[in-house]
Amino acid sequence: MLRKLIWIEEPRFQGCGCSECSWTFKPLGPPEGDSLDEMTKIFERLRDKEFAIHVCAEHPKAKKAKV
Repeated sequence: MLRKLIWIEEPRFQGCGCSECSWTFKPLGPPEGDSLDEMTKIFERLRDKEFAIHVCAEHPKAKKAKV
């Protein structure tokens, strides 16, 4: 399976997540750094690291109910 980091827009969440499971990136605190550029780089590094180590089996997608 080739999972990708994707942008997700839902009513209660807007951010990055996995294309193959329900994992989403949720930073633990405010951005760190002394400039916007540094904050962006730190945020992206943390996001990419967490994405790389997450296990899709631990974040199964919810099944849609039949109507």
